[in-house]
Amino acid sequence: MYTAGVREIRQELEAQSPKELISIIQRLARFKKENKELLTFLLFEAHDLDAHLTAVREELLTSMLDIQPDRIYLAKKTVRKSLRIANKHIRLIGSKAAEAEIRLHVCRLLQQSGLPVDRNPVLQRIFQTQMRSARKAIDTLHEDLQWELLREADRIEADTGTED
Repeated sequence: MYTAGVREIRQELEAQSPKELISIIQRLARFKKENKELLTFLLFEAHDLDAHLTAVREELLTSMLDIQPDRIYLAKKTVRKSLRIANKHIRLIGSKAAEAEIRLHVCRLLQQSGLPVDRNPVLQRIFQTQMRSARKAIDTLHEDLQWELLREADRIEADTGTED
């Protein structure tokens, strides 16, 4: 089956009537959970990004509270689950500023979890990857936002004692 490119799809959607567009979107929502999540975000939550980011932070906090520091294998699985949640919301939002904030929040929660981030290679790699991704997202932002988020990133790294 031939799959049209984004440009072709956009042109075809522009040619459709509003009633047909609604029908297409409803059909699209039936197929995958990610499609429904994206539509829900765009329709109900995109207008208030701060409230959505607060909800994401709370969801990540709840997910990280399940960590059992004495059972490192299960703790790593919980951290990966939290990362899947964070990555899902980063894809939905599509903003580099929000991405940097979410990734820095994950690093902060990882620090506060009581896990041996500096002694466990897997956790250390996860932490460093998240910090690297956050800094990469920060580099694309306006200077004022960059300064604020870079200070936060430096504080997190100073508290952990790991530098890239």
